[in-house]
Amino acid sequence: MNFKTYDEIETAIWSIVEEDIILSPFMQSLRSGEWNSRQVAEFALQYSYYSRNFPRVLGAAIAAVEPEDDWWVSLVDNLWDEAGRGNPKSYHSRLYHSFLVTAAPGIPTDDKYVPDYPVAPGTREAVHAFLSFLRNATSLEAMAAIGFGSELFAGKVMGLIGEGLAHPNYNKETKINTNFWTVHADTHEPRHYELCKNVLIRFTSAADLERMYRAGAYITRSEARFYESIYERMKSLS
Repeated sequence: MNFKTYDEIETAIWSIVEEDIILSPFMQSLRSGEWNSRQVAEFALQYSYYSRNFPRVLGAAIAAVEPEDDWWVSLVDNLWDEAGRGNPKSYHSRLYHSFLVTAAPGIPTDDKYVPDYPVAPGTREAVHAFLSFLRNATSLEAMAAIGFGSELFAGKVMGLIGEGLAHPNYNKETKINTNFWTVHADTHEPRHYELCKNVLIRFTSAADLERMYRAGAYITRSEARFYESIYERMKSLS
């Protein structure tokens, strides 16, 4: 693709998100209230692995970028949110746990909020793909992977998941706590993306624009495959 502007990359990534995530069978079936309680639990349990490994992803990105304030501070701010900005009660691990215990109430967790439940191969691969990419990425590729491959659309996608989980079909016996999803959609992810964008938008050559797109598209499609793998696994629980 021959990109001339930063905005064109945003548009191209959004096209992938729309086709591969928002219009996917995973998202459409969730939002239509088609899942049963076992499927809701399966999603919550698999995503718990992805969520608790995201600080590792941010750490890998921090290690990959330039040791300059404007590069690493934007990523550390994101990591600081994962740590509740210093408030243990707001750790994202705890925030996710408040969702998990309502979505998968029959599965015990340890004192680190890790459920006693097997992690699916597709779930492990989603984390592995992100970490592997960052291990070999340039500074620009690492920032683009986080910015375009996650934070650009995370608020939208997580908001849709939160709305889907609030469907009456999933809340007949126990109300699902969706705060984890709504907090990310409303405040965290839009700010995280703007911090990444402040760095990325300085790179305007055709070669740099292409590198940013490739990094963002690779991680975006990896996340789409993650949701697809969960959906395929869930179909056996119908």
